[in-house]
Amino acid sequence: MAGYWIVRGGEIRDDQALKQYAEQWPPIAARYGAEIIAGKGAFETREGDHYPRQLIVRFESYEQAQACYDDPEYQRIKVLVSRAYERELSIIEG
Repeated sequence: MAGYWIVRGGEIRDDQALKQYAEQWPPIAARYGAEIIAGKGAFETREGDHYPRQLIVRFESYEQAQACYDDPEYQRIKVLVSRAYERELSIIEG
């Protein structure tokens, strides 16, 4: 069964850190078959807190989604995204 990262984030506070993260994410994503399937278009918050950055990343399996997050290289670049904006990330099976 597929796995997903559900990411909700705040306003960008460090453009340079986000740029560095965006440059380093693609090879990690490719290694785990990650694909952003939602988050590049319009959205609206109907209930709960509004987060201006929201996306869904699909993986072949829940285990792949977990492995990608736990990958040492991802853990290294995760610091960049933490500097770029505040976020919440959940891994779900679906």
